[in-house]
Amino acid sequence: MARAVIVGAGIGGLSAAAALARAGLDVTVLEAHVSPGGCAATYFHQGYRFDAGATLAAGFYPGGPMEQAAQAAGVARWPVRPAEQAMQVHLPDGAKVVRRSDASRWEALRDAFGAPGIEFFRWQERTADALWDLALRRPPWPLQSLADVQESAAALLPWASGRLRQGLSPWLALDAFLPVAAHLRNAPERLRLFVDGQLLIAAQAESARANALYGAAALDLPRRGVVHVAGGMGAIAETLAEALRRSGGRILYRQEVTRIRRSGGRPVAVETKRGDSFPADLVLANLTPWNAAALLKDDLPPALKNLPLHPQDGWGAFALYAGVDGAAIPQETALHHQVLLRRPLGEGSSVFVSISPAWDGSRAPAGQRALTISTHTKPAAWYELYESDRSAYEARQEEYVQKLLAAAEVALPGLRDAVRLILPGTPLTFERFTRRAGGWVGGFPQTNLRRSFGARLAENLWLVGDSIFPGQSTAAVALGGLRVAETVLRRMGTRLLERPARESLAGDKP
Repeated sequence: MARAVIVGAGIGGLSAAAALARAGLDVTVLEAHVSPGGCAATYFHQGYRFDAGATLAAGFYPGGPMEQAAQAAGVARWPVRPAEQAMQVHLPDGAKVVRRSDASRWEALRDAFGAPGIEFFRWQERTADALWDLALRRPPWPLQSLADVQESAAALLPWASGRLRQGLSPWLALDAFLPVAAHLRNAPERLRLFVDGQLLIAAQAESARANALYGAAALDLPRRGVVHVAGGMGAIAETLAEALRRSGGRILYRQEVTRIRRSGGRPVAVETKRGDSFPADLVLANLTPWNAAALLKDDLPPALKNLPLHPQDGWGAFALYAGVDGAAIPQETALHHQVLLRRPLGEGSSVFVSISPAWDGSRAPAGQRALTISTHTKPAAWYELYESDRSAYEARQEEYVQKLLAAAEVALPGLRDAVRLILPGTPLTFERFTRRAGGWVGGFPQTNLRRSFGARLAENLWLVGDSIFPGQSTAAVALGGLRVAETVLRRMGTRLLERPARESLAGDKP
């Protein structure tokens, strides 16, 4: 029986691990922390359960990424409830745009942006339908071998045939080389700002840089089965970990990996800080390329030899984890808010707020709610201050605390007076918690279709997580993990379970 070792219990690693275990492999997952989830983990502090990184769960629709993950992993039911509102977006002029998945979204877009908004989102949804349909077929990307070309063609040909029958736009291929901004020419600034804010949280790049195809798919997440997770985002990982155990796999906590050993170009063992060594015929690293390179020491495969010192245009996050009096949260409000104050976005000028559901008593003490408030920030400045001037680092941290609270009050007036506990987190905090080198979040800014890292690092050595296609979000990393598991099994002469039928989200056009 082939021995597979997965480094890291994030969503991508666990999706792959559970699928491989269900297919009969001997699977061991090694996790440095005491619980699973990685960048989508939930941690406990003074009676609150805070989502450490990712706070919005999507992809829970028939035939979608999380249904595919459930089927491959053997998950009978996710601990989730559908969200009536995906999020509310607050614009600088005081307007509020509600993002929904049902047909009522068109009325909100028309009221906020008029005809230009309808035209843009018609393009976006039509393009996203085509791209998600292709992504759900799990083709390898970027292409790294002749086998990848063959497997990609096997997915691409029936997809293209089906799309041609539906009237595939000839402009779809052109969009592979254009930014989203090409579809916003002459659009009002209000619409541009809204799209840029949404792209920043979904693709890590604004419309001038985000690739049109990837950007259209990323903008579609609010339409793709947004849910609230009982117990916090970490419950998704816990559900996958339980499925892994039921299939005979194991997950070992407090096992920080220090080295992946190779011999003859293949992995042979994974070593941990506790001095344990786990024999491996196959290794999947649920890591960034930088973290994977650190574990391979001086035995780097070609794909990892010329990495820059850090992701040069990658983002970090400054986050507040707040416990608040539940009376300060209006009953009818959405549980996710994006507040856009001004350009340039990030650094406190754009803020994302997520609130624990009132029905989930496990997330906070009685009468309280758990909030995560975050903004994009460039990590370098935080690291430089921490090394050179600790008092300036702490002053900047307090400045950002006040910025984020002020922004969050746009969505939740009176929030400051309701705060009972507040914990700030900088990119350094995120690096300590997740071990992600440089404290960067969300994967690579999706500025072109080859921005994702190739999943195959070397023979029997693979990468999963938000650095590979299709990129960031729990739905995307789960899909990426399944794609790697399926490729591994196919090359071993076996396959994953049959995939559920895809269900189109089309049919509710304005």
